[in-house]
Amino acid sequence: MAIREDGQIEIHTENIFPIIKKAVYSDHEIFLRELVSNGVDAIKKRKMASMAGECNNDDEGKIDIKINREEKTLTISDNGIGMNAEEIKKYINQVAFSSAEEFLTKYDQDKEQIIGHFGLGFYSSFMVSKIVEIYTKSALKENNEAIKWKCDGSPNFTLEDHNKEEIGTDIVLYLMEEELEYLEPTRIKTLIKKYCDFMPISISFEGEIINKTNPIWRKSIKELEDKDYIELYKYLYPFQGEPLIWIHLSTDYPYNLQGILYFPKLSGRADWENGEIKLFSNQVFVSDSIKEVVPRYLIPLRGVLDSTDIPLNVSRSALQSDRKVKSIGSFISKKIADKLSRLIKDDPSFYSEVWESISPYIKIGAMEDEKFAEQVKELIIFKTNIKKDKAINSEDFIVNEDKVYTTIKSYRDRMNAESKKILYYTDELAQASALSLWESQGAEIIKADTIIDTQFISWLESKQDGSDFQRVDAEITNDQSDNNKELLDKDGEKESESIKKFFEEAIGNEKVTIKIKSLKGDNTPPTLILLPEQMRRINDVGALMEQRLPGLPDHHVLLVNKAHTLVSGLLKLNSGSVLVSTSQPTETEILAKKLAKHLYEMAKSSIGGLEPNEINDFHSNNASIMAALVDRAL
Repeated sequence: MAIREDGQIEIHTENIFPIIKKAVYSDHEIFLRELVSNGVDAIKKRKMASMAGECNNDDEGKIDIKINREEKTLTISDNGIGMNAEEIKKYINQVAFSSAEEFLTKYDQDKEQIIGHFGLGFYSSFMVSKIVEIYTKSALKENNEAIKWKCDGSPNFTLEDHNKEEIGTDIVLYLMEEELEYLEPTRIKTLIKKYCDFMPISISFEGEIINKTNPIWRKSIKELEDKDYIELYKYLYPFQGEPLIWIHLSTDYPYNLQGILYFPKLSGRADWENGEIKLFSNQVFVSDSIKEVVPRYLIPLRGVLDSTDIPLNVSRSALQSDRKVKSIGSFISKKIADKLSRLIKDDPSFYSEVWESISPYIKIGAMEDEKFAEQVKELIIFKTNIKKDKAINSEDFIVNEDKVYTTIKSYRDRMNAESKKILYYTDELAQASALSLWESQGAEIIKADTIIDTQFISWLESKQDGSDFQRVDAEITNDQSDNNKELLDKDGEKESESIKKFFEEAIGNEKVTIKIKSLKGDNTPPTLILLPEQMRRINDVGALMEQRLPGLPDHHVLLVNKAHTLVSGLLKLNSGSVLVSTSQPTETEILAKKLAKHLYEMAKSSIGGLEPNEINDFHSNNASIMAALVDRAL
């Protein structure tokens, strides 16, 4: 088909300012950051031009911010390179023409030295101003007459000569009525602290220098001591105590990145969605949302990342994700793994001391990032029930005061050949009875985290060579019964079968499976609630997704320890006869059934398995049993 017409799309200048105000800069307070950044650029440009012999630069660079309540103006002044009339026409009147890029090309300087990249920053001033004036005088030796520029936010402007004597630029903002909050000193100080606190040029407000000009992440590690890192942390996060450990990042290839990341002491739940790491671009604060840069499992860390190579949108207020950003995330993860590897090798006691706080990052990271998992696989430790005196001189353990830690590999290496496929663990005090049972058998138990390890243990199993993890209250599969020959009751049934039938009748719940075993050990309980390991895990994961504590599944196992005196005492009731239900139960048989049900409820209570409506019945049944026993004793 033939082309009917060629042409160019027309852009009307009257439409530019609404776009800048509403689309490019959505947050009004950004204007101060942009104008101060331009001032910093101007000061750096003057220094470069001075080195090239094109101007004098005897003054120390500074930025001054002033408020005039009567005039309702806010003025941002710098003693930078300034502009002449031609430069104002070129860099101010031509929206989005970047003077920074052209200047760097002329003087062949590193892009990192200049903050601005887009040439739009100045126009953010119209978000808060009805009129903007520029008073400027160039530092260049030629064509350096002072100029005044004025604009009311429309495409129209005026340009005239002025009598300004000082080299540099004053930008005067005549604030809109709805933006008069920027006449409040506390508001300006807050914005300087937020956006400009670490800019390399001193910022003065009301005669006071507000910012810090030489942040420690820009210094060499050899120049710094621990107190320097701690001081920065306390400055950035007041009232948060001291950090646990930190990692100093510094690289200039294949991208430029400096920063310091801190592992904080965990207090409550960590914020895995937003985080508190502050992102800077050439010492200018950009954002505290760093999801695009830092892997999700590191988001709750704190600290600073500063890079000129992280791609930002045109207003420098948001990140644009690309391959380079993902590469930076991998670099950070690797540096953290390296730091932890050195720490566990050089100071294992301190590593175990901070482990409880750093372990969520490591475990979640291992599950989400295969490369990170490979880097930290030897760094994951668990608390164990091995006593300190047995562990103190062994390389298999890390001892910190009375706590003993071990790796899964060391744990497996200590197991005998028969039990190498089962690794026992506990994750809460509610399993104390079951834990006591296994400890009485001499088993080594590791302590797991209640929430994270619900998923992490399943992930670990997938990485082990055929090993399974079993919580101490899981259903017992190996034979723990004694070697004594079981007695037969009057009807020829085994004693265990009689006890099983009796408990089934006393409890009256088909969903509860009764198992009878004779458990060894002085501290073994009379009854235990046991859960098939996989069923319990499914129940725990379901509870986690619904953000509630896991309860007792309807289907579970009641293990009755026939070697316990309470259970054997049941056999002696009813004049020592074997417990068999009759059509008309005697008072003794009724008491025995109450005792059997009470032992079941005791087992449920020990793991928090009693529902609120069952607790009153439990106490009522308990009182009834004690009353009956007292009556028999009398």
